[in-house]
Amino acid sequence: MTYLDVVFDVPAPQIFTYAQDPKGEGSIGKRGLAPFGSRERIGYIVGERDAPPGDLDPSRIKAVRRIVDKEAIFRKQDLELAEWVSGYYFCSLGQALSAMLPAGRRPGEYPAFSDEDMAETPPELSNEQQKALDAAITGGPGLFYLYGITGSGKTEVFLRAAQHLLDAGRSVIYLVPEISLTHQTADAIKNRFGGTAAALHSGMSGAARLTEWMRIKRGEIRIVVGPRSAVFAPADNLGLIIIDEEHDGSYKSGNTPRYHARQVAMRRCATEGARLLMGSATPSAEAWKLMADGGIVRLDLTRRLSGGTLPAVTPVSLSHTEGCLTRQLKEEIRKTAQMGRQTILFLNRRGFSYFYRCPDCGYELMCRQCSVSLTYHKSLNRAMCHYCGYQTEPPRVCPQCGSVSAGYAGFGTEMIEEEISKTFPDLKIRRADADSVGKKGRLQELLGSFRAGDFDILLGTQMVAKGLNFPGVGLVGVVLADTGMHLPDFRAAERTFSLIVQVAGRSGRYFPDGKVIVQTLRLQDPVISRACALDVPGFFNGELAQRKILGFPPYSRLIRFTVRSRSEARSEAAIQRLADLAGPRLPRDADALGPAVCPIGVIAGNHRRQLLLRGASMGTLHGAVRGILQEYEQKKDSQTYLEVDVDPVSLL
Repeated sequence: MTYLDVVFDVPAPQIFTYAQDPKGEGSIGKRGLAPFGSRERIGYIVGERDAPPGDLDPSRIKAVRRIVDKEAIFRKQDLELAEWVSGYYFCSLGQALSAMLPAGRRPGEYPAFSDEDMAETPPELSNEQQKALDAAITGGPGLFYLYGITGSGKTEVFLRAAQHLLDAGRSVIYLVPEISLTHQTADAIKNRFGGTAAALHSGMSGAARLTEWMRIKRGEIRIVVGPRSAVFAPADNLGLIIIDEEHDGSYKSGNTPRYHARQVAMRRCATEGARLLMGSATPSAEAWKLMADGGIVRLDLTRRLSGGTLPAVTPVSLSHTEGCLTRQLKEEIRKTAQMGRQTILFLNRRGFSYFYRCPDCGYELMCRQCSVSLTYHKSLNRAMCHYCGYQTEPPRVCPQCGSVSAGYAGFGTEMIEEEISKTFPDLKIRRADADSVGKKGRLQELLGSFRAGDFDILLGTQMVAKGLNFPGVGLVGVVLADTGMHLPDFRAAERTFSLIVQVAGRSGRYFPDGKVIVQTLRLQDPVISRACALDVPGFFNGELAQRKILGFPPYSRLIRFTVRSRSEARSEAAIQRLADLAGPRLPRDADALGPAVCPIGVIAGNHRRQLLLRGASMGTLHGAVRGILQEYEQKKDSQTYLEVDVDPVSLL
């Protein structure tokens, strides 16, 4: 009799033993439908044995109902990687395997690339590009960073490095921040490599993703492009992983397991003898320090191709400005249009306005389920919560004192669109945010239309700031540079700096007179001034000096416990218990920050509390956390939920 070891996508760390299915098709790496509690679940087969574990009565062992897959979907090295993810990020093996092959949530916009796609002729490399490429592909495995200003040709170096490894018989994984925003990269890979390339991402239907997964596993696909989950692609004889826009926060998963694609990529490259080639105009603080210390080889690209130069960036104070746009920005929009060029306006805040307050009694309109303000969406005439989706009709007078002076303040993309339309009635404007381009294909249609010159002004949130290349753009306006500066997170300055530099890089890529206007309420803030000077080394010198004094990453490592519960008292009790358990277990080079209320204390009716553990190295922290969790689980409150985040990128 054969018995199967099965794990499930549940928090339980146990491996469950089942008898072989009736047809005898179960084997390691396949999925099976098996009874689990009062229902049946899909599980992952991770082991086979001739006899059940010693303490199990064979007559009580249930059988797997049926096997889902004709052939194994996970290789031996995939299972080993899942075990590493499980151990490093404190999740179950089943959760790790599920993250590697998610079921898919919606039909994909990116079908597999066709064999009929014709490869394009690559352009000639500049001397800088050739030097960087030679360094990245010469010798054995290693970590390399393509640090280049926006528009300096990083993508072409990535593609040439990929071609070199493909020619050597190796396979390549090419990671991009968000698949919905990277059509240009996907198209470039399709045109260059044709039918040997495929996209792989969680936006695909489950069937489509599995089809591509199996083609990759069989070696029919040798270069895979996708967002963070593509780092798990079962590419045989892996030679290179590319991480484009390495600094981007979307490489960190927000759900269990909370893995970072960069960390997983480093693990795969180390165990599979592959190179890791990262790149950005604004590296993460961790990558910048590793380059400075020699842990990553830095490859510089210092000039723009296609005849462009870095744009002139002008900071402008928003103080005493009526409306949302300063006189300088309005003048430049008009001049840009008269020259036959286009404008991008960036504001990382959707809706019309985001803060309702009564000046008479101090009342603030908050979400009834979250500790955040409701955002006013004028087009829908609704006040909405962007965290839980709660919405209500906006009040006409103050609900607390009846004052007619109460109202909304602050501005979002809807308000900017309205002001632009009134100020420039002769110009065509389109808005790109989660409200206006929510439907499948709408964003790509909009961006394609802008690239073709069909309208004059593109107004948007973060989705217009990342990696997009529009030849006709002569002006970029950052409507409010300070939106993320006030957040209680030690990475707030880094995110603000990166976003300004990245969005500024959309201007003047093909001609030497591109302009950027950065509107701000903090004209003297060094983060704003260095971003406007495009001074990346200056920013990191100051930022890293401050992080070192405060003992924050990259000079320490963090593990974050977040407890949430419908009951505030239960949430408080659970986080205090974790703090009590942590105290005696933390090594000398570690400490605890908290426990404390999370910056956003309530989301969707759940009270949130956090405890940060900080240590000099992850090894000592890991050992302590493992012991804390083992004891915590023994008397866990079933009405509280614990999240463990290793190397958190957000502390909200």
